[in-house]
Amino acid sequence: MKQEDTKRRILEKALELFSTRGYDSVSVGEIAQAVGIKAPSLYNHFPGKRAIFDAIVEATAAQYERDTDRIDIHVQNAERDIPVFAEITADGLFEKARQIFDYSLHNETISRFRRMMTIEQFRSPELSRLYTERYITRVVRYHAGLFESLIAAGEIRHENPQTLALLYVSPVITLLGICDREPEQEAACLEKLRAHVGLFFRTFNLSASGNLSQKGTHA
Repeated sequence: MKQEDTKRRILEKALELFSTRGYDSVSVGEIAQAVGIKAPSLYNHFPGKRAIFDAIVEATAAQYERDTDRIDIHVQNAERDIPVFAEITADGLFEKARQIFDYSLHNETISRFRRMMTIEQFRSPELSRLYTERYITRVVRYHAGLFESLIAAGEIRHENPQTLALLYVSPVITLLGICDREPEQEAACLEKLRAHVGLFFRTFNLSASGNLSQKGTHA
């Protein structure tokens, strides 16, 4: 097995174990066993368990940015998305939300990382801050920047961009959490997501044209 392949396998197996049992409950030896190597060999790639954890954090952030770029949602740069969301239809807005929702639930790496961080946020102030930054602060900051630009362009009503971002993002985070705990609720949560996006669209006049279909507009 090539060195880069081994490093990738270490990160994959460590994330799998951390997301089901928690960071503290997993040993370096167990990670090595899951990869199919001996513990001393693992240390040729990472100096310890914390280094593995840090590498997972870095790798998943880079993967998320690459993957979301493919659907024109650039999580680090709201200004790049102004052309995407300017004059967007209600159906178009829901499709963007659905793509992110589906990706967050079904990409194995991203889903496992979220579950791992949900566990680890309660174990230390550092990881709590990381969870807040990754899943709340960054997402709200992105949408606030987007809404601020759309307000300036006359695309949506003039309201506080931070408040708009919280109104838009909070139900999405809630619905993701429900699906993490109860996967069988995914279809119902998607209908609620459609209803939420439709209500937001109608309330804040994102565009004069385009309406969500009546199907699924009631939670």
